[in-house]
Amino acid sequence: MQELLAPINAFLQTETPNEWVHQAILPENLDVLLIDHLICELKASQSAMLLIRRYAVDKESGDALLAWLQPFEQLVYKREGDWRELASKNKLTKAMIPASNTEYGQDLINKMVLLIKEELHHFYQVLEMMDYYNVDYRSITPARYAKGMLKHVKTHEPDALIDKLICGAYIEARSCERFAKLAPHVDTKLGEFYISLLRSEARHFEDYLTLAQSISKKDIAEKVVFFGQVERELIDSEDNEFKFHSGKPSAKLIAQSQTNKASICL
Repeated sequence: MQELLAPINAFLQTETPNEWVHQAILPENLDVLLIDHLICELKASQSAMLLIRRYAVDKESGDALLAWLQPFEQLVYKREGDWRELASKNKLTKAMIPASNTEYGQDLINKMVLLIKEELHHFYQVLEMMDYYNVDYRSITPARYAKGMLKHVKTHEPDALIDKLICGAYIEARSCERFAKLAPHVDTKLGEFYISLLRSEARHFEDYLTLAQSISKKDIAEKVVFFGQVERELIDSEDNEFKFHSGKPSAKLIAQSQTNKASICL
């Protein structure tokens, strides 16, 4: 595991605060941890799909991507469908071919399609965990993390695409770092699941960075450092709500958790 984590930890500019880990392993936070993780897997799939549709393929291929994600989105947003059937629906029915007028090639498509397939598989696996721990899906407020990263994305191309890819790299790397942080402190089933996700997703941040550099006509190192600083601030600053990518728990959140624990003991 340490071999997988070494490049991730070298890439990230800050370590997840221990206070976040303490919040994450509280029994009363298991539902939010799993539900928010589920949403993160879907969002990662959607983000990769949007990149392909926006930059690389024609409308027909784009429609095939939308159809691929539809049953997963319907389950979350409309509560429609049986989650147990999703494993058989993680299929893309059409080959993705670059649009004739695109500046970006097959490499962007191939990497993002593979990422989507993996993220949707992990989405299904999180649903299995939720079923095992009797966690019902419910709507929760979104974390500020991804929005806080993406608000710094440039509005002109190709910088917008490059910035989005770098943001994707940080989001993927942080997820892996948190899988490793959680694994030793949860039960064996959930811990083994997080380790399996770390093994599967450890390379994702590097794929994003490789794509970003291949698209950029100049070295992206300065951009990488900038977004690393943004990401570090989001992780190190205080949050009043616990989420999978939330920052350091505020005194208010910690006090609330202690009150809840005391109430349970009574």
